[in-house]
Amino acid sequence: MRKSTNVSRTPQAGYVVWLTGLSGAGKSTIATGLHEQLKRSGRKSFILDGDIMRRGLCSDLKFSQADRRENVRRISEVAGLFADAGIICIVALISPYRVDRAAARGIIGSDRFIEVFVNAPLAVCEQRDPKGLYAKARAGQIPEFTGISAPYEPPTAPEVEIWTNRLNVPDSVAKILEFLALGRQRGSIK
Repeated sequence: MRKSTNVSRTPQAGYVVWLTGLSGAGKSTIATGLHEQLKRSGRKSFILDGDIMRRGLCSDLKFSQADRRENVRRISEVAGLFADAGIICIVALISPYRVDRAAARGIIGSDRFIEVFVNAPLAVCEQRDPKGLYAKARAGQIPEFTGISAPYEPPTAPEVEIWTNRLNVPDSVAKILEFLALGRQRGSIK
């Protein structure tokens, strides 16, 4: 587990809000909404989006289980550094395997890791299909596509679960903010 090495006098505690879910569930959209709300309230935050990370830091990785594990590990290390610096790091990443999300929690620290399951039925994600990926996966053009030809293991006990086919973006963000406020009151988010 990462120990905080934050030596600055930052008045804000850093932690990681880890958004996991299928492609098209709404992770990036919710991450952006959460970031905007945190900024409005004077909190420092940063988004690590899986698509952007795949174009840079993780561009050498494919989509095998081993490469997905390494993708999560790298992003966990970076997210932990943001948290060390007193920044709320919002990670929007499919991260399909429970064991990898558990490893991320271990790297970042359980007291600074908030798992948010951005849940939507596969059929809804396919209807949204913002990048046309599900259609390509169904046509066999994309191997190892999460939810179609590769598994997604939903969290068994996330701190927050959001059904994006039932809640709009502002309500989804409000649900996360409510958890964060309650967690700070109970001392579970440091």
